[in-house]
Amino acid sequence: MKKSLIVLAALGAFAGVASAQSSVTLFGIIDLSVNSFKNGTVKSTQMSNSQLNSSRLGFRGTEDLGGGLSAGFWLEGSANADVGSAGGGNNLKANVTNGAFFERRSTVSLTSATLGELRLGRDYTNSFLTVATFDAYGANGFGNILNLYASGAAGMGSGAGTAVRANNMVGYFLPGALGGVYGSAQFALGEGVGTAAAADAGTTQDRFNKYEGFRLGYAAGPFDISGGFSKTETGVDDYKTMNIGASYNLGVAKIIGAYDQRKFGVKKYITTGISASVPLGQGEFRASYARGNASGGGTDANDSTLFGMEYIYNMSKRTAIYTQYGQVSNKGTAAASVGGGLGSAAGAKSTGYGVGVRHMF
Repeated sequence: MKKSLIVLAALGAFAGVASAQSSVTLFGIIDLSVNSFKNGTVKSTQMSNSQLNSSRLGFRGTEDLGGGLSAGFWLEGSANADVGSAGGGNNLKANVTNGAFFERRSTVSLTSATLGELRLGRDYTNSFLTVATFDAYGANGFGNILNLYASGAAGMGSGAGTAVRANNMVGYFLPGALGGVYGSAQFALGEGVGTAAAADAGTTQDRFNKYEGFRLGYAAGPFDISGGFSKTETGVDDYKTMNIGASYNLGVAKIIGAYDQRKFGVKKYITTGISASVPLGQGEFRASYARGNASGGGTDANDSTLFGMEYIYNMSKRTAIYTQYGQVSNKGTAAASVGGGLGSAAGAKSTGYGVGVRHMF
């Protein structure tokens, strides 16, 4: 159970202001593993973060405003427990990585039970959420589909920094009581940053990483399906994403599939994946298979194939031990890798295996 600090709001300084109940929660995950990687001819044994769940430290809170309306905030940053550092990269513009403590999420929101949620700040993009939701691995581990659709080949030289999150975003999320229908619409501002390529082309640099997209889904009983479309402006051309995913829980296993298509000018990158999750008492077995296919602009040979297996044993609701194996086979100039361990050489095979411990608080 996450430990919550419950704070009763004091009476306002002005007469007639009613008291309201607020809550603030400190939460986090520490996930560390020891892994052996071989990428091409390079071998390495490493301690790695976040191979089951992303290590993090965060604070979130809500305030009841009355009448079914509430306000909330969410501040969450990466925790690199292997070296004791915090925070991570926040892509403000192409080829520039800027350290940020709350780079995972930093939002403020207003939520109505009947009207939905308005959310402002840095957050996951809905195009990422569709693919991450419909993958047994989520967005972590040697077998997760993120290893392909967020690879250099999938970026196609666009420089777009919105494959997972976007800065300066306004998001609207549908309310929960819609008979299984869910969805969101998002718009992110570019705010005056851009790329050298955009400047050379004489285009407006504040178009870079300007993002807009929507997601719509339906979940009922064992079935869930959603899809969406997004566009990121780069100042040179638009980086477009269209994806759809579905899952069905058979009880003995959950079968999951995803399709993700990305376009940039004449180039296209399609990722397809199928994965499964099988409960085994206190444990769970996962397996995945995915392909990344590039085409257009001389990229046709830059394809990758991913395979992964993972076993998780839950020692409690908060603590788990796990072991996993993954392999990516690259062709052409594709250089996708498993687990982010070493990176990979063009056209090389990347493999990894290891064991880890995850604790949530």
